[in-house]
Amino acid sequence: MEAILTDRNAKVANAYLLSTLRTWLRSANLGPSLKLPPERDLAAQFCVSRAEVRKALSVLEADGQINRHVGRGTFLARNPPEPQPSEEDIVARTSPLAAMQARFIIEPELAGLAALSASPAQLSALKDLCQSMRSADSWEEYAELDWQFHNLIAEATGNVLLIEFQRLLNGVRRYVLWGNLMKDEHGPKRDYHSFAEHERIVDAIATRNPKAAIMAMRNHLGGTRSQMMNASLGFGQLESA
Repeated sequence: MEAILTDRNAKVANAYLLSTLRTWLRSANLGPSLKLPPERDLAAQFCVSRAEVRKALSVLEADGQINRHVGRGTFLARNPPEPQPSEEDIVARTSPLAAMQARFIIEPELAGLAALSASPAQLSALKDLCQSMRSADSWEEYAELDWQFHNLIAEATGNVLLIEFQRLLNGVRRYVLWGNLMKDEHGPKRDYHSFAEHERIVDAIATRNPKAAIMAMRNHLGGTRSQMMNASLGFGQLESA
Protein backbone atom coordinates (compact mmCIF):
# COMPACT_ATOMS: atom_id res chain seq x y z
CA MET A 1 0.00 0.00 0.00
CA GLU A 2 1.25 3.51 -0.73
CA ALA A 3 -0.02 7.06 -0.91
CA ILE A 4 -0.44 8.28 -4.49
CA LEU A 5 0.19 11.83 -3.31
CA THR A 6 1.74 12.31 0.13
CA ASP A 7 1.95 15.32 2.41
CA ARG A 8 5.63 15.42 1.62
CA ASN A 9 5.25 15.90 -2.10
CA ALA A 10 7.14 18.96 -3.24
CA LYS A 11 4.17 21.26 -3.72
CA VAL A 12 2.60 20.62 -0.35
CA ALA A 13 5.94 20.68 1.49
CA ASN A 14 6.81 24.03 -0.09
CA ALA A 15 3.35 25.36 0.75
CA TYR A 16 3.74 24.48 4.42
CA LEU A 17 7.17 26.09 4.58
CA LEU A 18 5.95 29.25 2.87
CA SER A 19 2.94 29.52 5.19
CA THR A 20 5.16 28.92 8.23
CA LEU A 21 7.65 31.58 7.14
CA ARG A 22 4.89 34.13 6.61
CA THR A 23 3.51 33.45 10.08
CA TRP A 24 6.99 33.67 11.60
CA LEU A 25 7.74 36.99 9.85
CA ARG A 26 4.65 38.58 11.40
CA SER A 27 5.93 37.96 14.94
CA ALA A 28 9.72 37.62 14.61
CA ASN A 29 11.86 40.03 16.64
CA LEU A 30 14.31 41.14 13.95
CA GLY A 31 15.55 44.29 15.65
CA PRO A 32 15.74 47.79 14.13
CA SER A 33 17.50 46.56 10.99
CA LEU A 34 14.71 44.07 10.17
CA LYS A 35 17.40 41.69 8.94
CA LEU A 36 16.50 38.00 8.65
CA PRO A 37 18.87 35.27 9.86
CA PRO A 38 21.09 33.62 7.20
CA GLU A 39 19.55 30.93 5.01
CA ARG A 40 21.47 28.18 6.81
CA ASP A 41 20.01 29.28 10.16
CA LEU A 42 16.48 29.40 8.75
CA ALA A 43 16.98 25.95 7.24
CA ALA A 44 18.04 24.58 10.62
CA GLN A 45 15.21 26.38 12.42
CA PHE A 46 12.51 24.98 10.14
CA CYS A 47 14.19 21.59 9.53
CA VAL A 48 14.39 21.96 5.75
CA SER A 49 17.14 22.33 3.18
CA ARG A 50 18.73 25.64 2.21
CA ALA A 51 17.34 25.14 -1.30
CA GLU A 52 13.82 24.97 0.09
CA VAL A 53 14.39 28.11 2.14
CA ARG A 54 15.82 29.91 -0.90
CA LYS A 55 12.77 28.99 -2.97
CA ALA A 56 10.37 30.21 -0.30
CA LEU A 57 12.30 33.47 0.11
CA SER A 58 12.08 34.04 -3.65
CA VAL A 59 8.30 33.85 -3.42
CA LEU A 60 8.24 36.26 -0.46
CA GLU A 61 10.51 38.67 -2.36
CA ALA A 62 8.23 38.54 -5.43
CA ASP A 63 5.29 39.31 -3.13
CA GLY A 64 7.08 42.37 -1.73
CA GLN A 65 7.33 40.91 1.78
CA ILE A 66 11.15 40.95 1.93
CA ASN A 67 14.10 42.60 0.19
CA ARG A 68 17.30 40.72 -0.61
CA HIS A 69 20.63 42.48 -1.20
CA VAL A 70 23.74 40.67 -2.43
CA GLY A 71 26.45 40.84 0.22
CA ARG A 72 24.19 42.44 2.82
CA GLY A 73 21.50 39.89 3.50
CA THR A 74 17.71 39.61 3.51
CA PHE A 75 15.48 42.20 5.17
CA LEU A 76 11.81 42.44 6.03
CA ALA A 77 10.12 45.10 3.89
CA ARG A 78 9.16 48.13 6.00
CA ASN A 79 5.78 48.60 4.35
CA PRO A 80 4.95 45.25 2.79
CA PRO A 81 1.71 44.90 0.82
CA GLU A 82 -1.00 42.75 2.31
CA PRO A 83 -0.27 39.28 0.92
CA GLN A 84 -2.96 37.56 -1.12
CA PRO A 85 -3.31 33.84 -0.32
CA SER A 86 -2.07 31.60 -3.12
CA GLU A 87 -3.37 28.11 -3.88
CA GLU A 88 -0.33 26.78 -2.03
CA ASP A 89 -1.21 28.85 1.06
CA ILE A 90 -4.76 27.55 0.98
CA VAL A 91 -3.53 23.97 0.61
CA ALA A 92 -1.27 24.42 3.62
CA ARG A 93 -4.11 25.71 5.81
CA THR A 94 -6.88 23.34 4.68
CA SER A 95 -7.67 20.07 6.42
CA PRO A 96 -9.19 17.11 4.54
CA LEU A 97 -12.50 17.58 6.37
CA ALA A 98 -12.61 21.30 5.51
CA ALA A 99 -11.99 20.49 1.85
CA MET A 100 -14.76 17.93 1.93
CA GLN A 101 -17.20 20.37 3.55
CA ALA A 102 -16.54 22.91 0.79
CA ARG A 103 -17.08 20.28 -1.90
CA PHE A 104 -20.36 19.16 -0.34
CA ILE A 105 -21.68 22.73 -0.42
CA ILE A 106 -20.53 23.61 -3.97
CA GLU A 107 -20.36 20.56 -6.21
CA PRO A 108 -23.97 19.32 -6.02
CA GLU A 109 -25.18 22.76 -7.11
CA LEU A 110 -22.68 22.76 -9.97
CA ALA A 111 -24.07 19.42 -11.14
CA GLY A 112 -27.59 20.81 -11.01
CA LEU A 113 -26.63 23.85 -13.08
CA ALA A 114 -24.73 21.65 -15.53
CA ALA A 115 -27.93 19.70 -16.14
CA LEU A 116 -29.51 22.92 -17.42
CA SER A 117 -26.69 24.16 -19.62
CA ALA A 118 -24.22 21.41 -20.61
CA SER A 119 -23.55 21.32 -24.35
CA PRO A 120 -23.63 18.09 -26.39
CA ALA A 121 -19.84 18.25 -26.66
CA GLN A 122 -19.46 18.58 -22.90
CA LEU A 123 -21.84 15.67 -22.30
CA SER A 124 -19.85 13.56 -24.72
CA ALA A 125 -16.61 14.52 -22.97
CA LEU A 126 -18.05 13.61 -19.55
CA LYS A 127 -19.09 10.18 -20.86
CA ASP A 128 -15.65 9.67 -22.37
CA LEU A 129 -14.03 10.53 -19.03
CA CYS A 130 -16.23 7.96 -17.28
CA GLN A 131 -15.02 5.30 -19.70
CA SER A 132 -11.41 6.40 -19.35
CA MET A 133 -11.61 6.23 -15.55
CA ARG A 134 -12.82 2.63 -15.80
CA SER A 135 -9.76 1.85 -17.94
CA ALA A 136 -7.20 3.64 -15.75
CA ASP A 137 -4.12 1.48 -15.10
CA SER A 138 -2.93 3.39 -12.02
CA TRP A 139 -4.27 5.62 -9.27
CA GLU A 140 -2.23 8.50 -10.62
CA GLU A 141 -4.00 8.18 -13.98
CA TYR A 142 -7.40 7.82 -12.31
CA ALA A 143 -6.80 10.89 -10.09
CA GLU A 144 -5.97 13.03 -13.14
CA LEU A 145 -9.11 11.91 -14.97
CA ASP A 146 -11.24 12.42 -11.88
CA TRP A 147 -9.84 15.94 -11.53
CA GLN A 148 -10.77 16.66 -15.17
CA PHE A 149 -14.26 15.19 -14.64
CA HIS A 150 -15.16 17.48 -11.74
CA ASN A 151 -13.69 20.54 -13.47
CA LEU A 152 -15.68 19.79 -16.63
CA ILE A 153 -18.95 19.70 -14.68
CA ALA A 154 -18.18 23.22 -13.49
CA GLU A 155 -17.32 24.32 -17.04
CA ALA A 156 -20.66 22.97 -18.19
CA THR A 157 -22.44 25.56 -16.02
CA GLY A 158 -21.11 28.35 -18.25
CA ASN A 159 -20.59 30.51 -15.14
CA VAL A 160 -17.05 31.92 -15.21
CA LEU A 161 -16.97 32.73 -11.49
CA LEU A 162 -18.12 29.24 -10.52
CA ILE A 163 -15.65 27.67 -12.96
CA GLU A 164 -12.72 29.50 -11.37
CA PHE A 165 -13.95 28.74 -7.86
CA GLN A 166 -14.24 25.04 -8.69
CA ARG A 167 -10.76 24.99 -10.21
CA LEU A 168 -9.37 26.33 -6.95
CA LEU A 169 -11.45 23.91 -4.88
CA ASN A 170 -10.52 20.98 -7.09
CA GLY A 171 -6.86 21.93 -6.98
CA VAL A 172 -6.93 21.99 -3.17
CA ARG A 173 -8.78 18.67 -3.13
CA ARG A 174 -6.17 17.16 -5.42
CA TYR A 175 -3.44 17.66 -2.83
CA VAL A 176 -5.32 17.69 0.48
CA LEU A 177 -7.68 14.76 -0.10
CA TRP A 178 -5.84 12.59 -2.60
CA GLY A 179 -2.72 13.06 -0.50
CA ASN A 180 -4.42 11.15 2.31
CA LEU A 181 -5.48 8.16 0.23
CA MET A 182 -3.81 4.82 0.65
CA LYS A 183 -4.06 2.70 -2.48
CA ASP A 184 -3.01 -0.61 -3.96
CA GLU A 185 -0.25 -0.04 -6.46
CA HIS A 186 -2.37 -1.29 -9.38
CA GLY A 187 -5.13 1.31 -9.47
CA PRO A 188 -8.90 0.99 -8.99
CA LYS A 189 -10.60 -2.39 -9.24
CA ARG A 190 -13.29 -2.97 -11.85
CA ASP A 191 -16.08 -2.66 -9.29
CA TYR A 192 -14.74 0.56 -7.75
CA HIS A 193 -17.83 2.37 -6.48
CA SER A 194 -16.97 5.79 -7.93
CA PHE A 195 -17.31 4.47 -11.49
CA ALA A 196 -21.05 3.92 -11.18
CA GLU A 197 -21.49 7.08 -9.09
CA HIS A 198 -19.84 9.20 -11.80
CA GLU A 199 -22.01 7.60 -14.46
CA ARG A 200 -25.19 8.33 -12.50
CA ILE A 201 -24.13 11.98 -12.26
CA VAL A 202 -23.59 12.15 -16.03
CA ASP A 203 -26.88 10.37 -16.74
CA ALA A 204 -28.77 12.94 -14.66
CA ILE A 205 -27.00 15.83 -16.40
CA ALA A 206 -27.64 14.28 -19.83
CA THR A 207 -31.37 13.89 -19.13
CA ARG A 208 -31.54 17.54 -18.03
CA ASN A 209 -32.69 16.61 -14.53
CA PRO A 210 -31.15 19.11 -12.06
CA LYS A 211 -32.65 17.49 -8.94
CA ALA A 212 -31.32 14.07 -9.92
CA ALA A 213 -27.90 15.55 -10.73
CA ILE A 214 -27.74 17.27 -7.34
CA MET A 215 -28.74 14.07 -5.55
CA ALA A 216 -26.28 11.93 -7.54
CA MET A 217 -23.41 14.26 -6.66
CA ARG A 218 -24.44 14.37 -3.00
CA ASN A 219 -24.49 10.58 -2.88
CA HIS A 220 -21.06 10.46 -4.50
CA LEU A 221 -19.55 12.92 -2.03
CA GLY A 222 -21.45 11.53 0.94
CA GLY A 223 -19.71 8.18 0.79
CA THR A 224 -16.31 9.85 0.76
CA ARG A 225 -17.24 12.10 3.69
CA SER A 226 -18.41 9.13 5.76
CA GLN A 227 -15.18 7.24 5.01
CA MET A 228 -13.16 10.28 5.98
CA MET A 229 -14.90 10.67 9.32
CA ASN A 230 -14.47 6.97 10.07
CA ALA A 231 -10.80 7.16 9.12
CA SER A 232 -10.28 10.16 11.41
CA LEU A 233 -11.74 8.11 14.27
CA GLY A 234 -9.54 5.13 13.47
CA PHE A 235 -12.30 2.91 12.05
CA GLY A 236 -10.88 2.51 8.55
CA GLN A 237 -9.02 4.31 5.80
CA LEU A 238 -10.08 6.74 3.10
CA GLU A 239 -10.70 4.96 -0.20
CA SER A 240 -12.05 7.70 -2.48
CA ALA A 241 -11.91 11.44 -3.01
